[in-house]
Amino acid sequence: MNNGELSSYLIDITKDIFTKKDEDGNYLVDVILDEAANKGTGKWTSQSALDLGEPLSLITESVFARYISSLKAQRVAASKVLSGPKAQPAGDKAEFIEKVRRALYLGKIVSYAQGFSQLRAASEEYHWDLNYGEIAKIFRAGCIIRAQFLQKITDAYAENAGIANLLLAPYFRKIADEYQQALRDVVAYAVQNGIPVPTFSAAVAYYDSYRAAVLPANLIQAQRDYFGAHTYKRTDKDGIFHTEWLE
Repeated sequence: MNNGELSSYLIDITKDIFTKKDEDGNYLVDVILDEAANKGTGKWTSQSALDLGEPLSLITESVFARYISSLKAQRVAASKVLSGPKAQPAGDKAEFIEKVRRALYLGKIVSYAQGFSQLRAASEEYHWDLNYGEIAKIFRAGCIIRAQFLQKITDAYAENAGIANLLLAPYFRKIADEYQQALRDVVAYAVQNGIPVPTFSAAVAYYDSYRAAVLPANLIQAQRDYFGAHTYKRTDKDGIFHTEWLE
């Protein structure tokens, strides 16, 4: 039954897809060509994120995953010459399935955190005065991303309408604390076994970047100043600085 944390329309239809057989008795999903088409909505969302300066990495990675799937002929050719690790069993099946479930739920939370952060940026940029809790309610009614989980988003904004990022809400913070190890384990297993998991990987990277008080962007700023005199700020004094790096 689809009645847990992952309860959603997309999980429901995925169950139906996995169990559907064709006229020859084969599972239909196994004979569908692995080239994902698109109508452009994901691309538009990613383009908007770039315009707003928002790190919408999970949705953008999902768009790129579709694009690379469309390179079927190249992938077939590459599979014959590019080496990689041979997949090994993940160990206890039930335990690993639970890890994947937790990873999927936390990854979903991170994706929505990014999405609602983008909505906040758009609201500020375009003066839309959006009600984020109401948006989550709208998503629950007739939308393909409708899910039980969306009520948690409505609740989070009801508790704190000005919260900067959903990951900071008590419920989502608790899930991140409890589920992050499963997400890390699933990503590590996938990488070690040559299995592409771009959005899971992006979820870990975003989570670790967002919780980092200090990031290595100081090196980027130094490089920008070196090659383009773009200047930089310092942590120990006020002002805008430029260095003649070869003097």
